[in-house]
Amino acid sequence: MEVAALLFWPALAGYAEAAVAYAGDTLRPGRLARYAIWGVRVGWLAQTGLLVAQAVRTEGFPWATWAGSLNLFVWLVVGIYLIWGCRSPFRLLGLAVMPLAVVLLLVAWAAGGARARSRAELGDLFLAFHVGLVLAAFAAFTLAAGLAALFLWQERRLKRREPHVLRQRAPSQEALDRLTARTIVFAVPALTLGLAVGLGRLALDGGGFDALMGVALGVWAAYVAFLILRFEAGWRGRKTAYLALAGLALVVVALVPVSHF
Repeated sequence: MEVAALLFWPALAGYAEAAVAYAGDTLRPGRLARYAIWGVRVGWLAQTGLLVAQAVRTEGFPWATWAGSLNLFVWLVVGIYLIWGCRSPFRLLGLAVMPLAVVLLLVAWAAGGARARSRAELGDLFLAFHVGLVLAAFAAFTLAAGLAALFLWQERRLKRREPHVLRQRAPSQEALDRLTARTIVFAVPALTLGLAVGLGRLALDGGGFDALMGVALGVWAAYVAFLILRFEAGWRGRKTAYLALAGLALVVVALVPVSHF
């Protein structure tokens, strides 16, 4: 069995253990949090090794296929989550992130995304930048949507005056709203550059506008609109939370064709 395929299993096990531990920690806060964090870290390191093994074995860009790009997307989502998501106020976000990582990684494996290929279809450096930047932006948008969902859940809990529905401490409404916006602020330039590289390549190759480009540009337009409404029109709270979730719906549509754009 290939090294890349072998590394898939500890990555999946780490993410699955983290998902279970995060769920248990909501019932007994503080008891299982450290096990969840270590599960995230071990899983992410194992998946990092998997990606490195694929890169070594492949000529050109290793994640050109849809399954390969999904594998890379999971790694980016968990990596961004590791930056701040393991801190106590944001651990509830792990309830959404880690089960999602488990499911998507299984889908990527079933579709062949965990295998190393002797040769990749996308060997062009510009297209590699395109896919990498677009997926990084999509990963950040996914985390922003998770923060927005946590904002709405917290708001509903406070309005119902049910602070003990889950005993896990959650961040303040202001912190969630601010971090959602900041995540999108950093992601939009990455998406802009990624799309510019892809469109430039298509122009050089004489390609035309199609539905896939429309979806990708639709995602970009949705998040640019988010930034305008957030910082120019002064939208805050529930309005921008719903915008972030609506943008995620477009990201989900775009994830399927992104590696073929």
